[in-house]
Amino acid sequence: MQHLEEKIAHLTRTIDDMSDILTRQQDDIDRLNRRVQMLMEREAGREADGGGGVVFGDERPPHY
Repeated sequence: MQHLEEKIAHLTRTIDDMSDILTRQQDDIDRLNRRVQMLMEREAGREADGGGGVVFGDERPPHY
């Protein structure tokens, strides 16, 4: 009987730990979603203002 109580206590602790981790992960996901939304809105504003230039990966910098 004591073995079962120890096992239940261990499983309860594991579930509590996993719940805490899941809560932190959801908070991180929510924060990252807000940041992505803010960046998307900022970029949309730049495009609407006409200030968004196209950058090419193989383009030489102007100082060459």
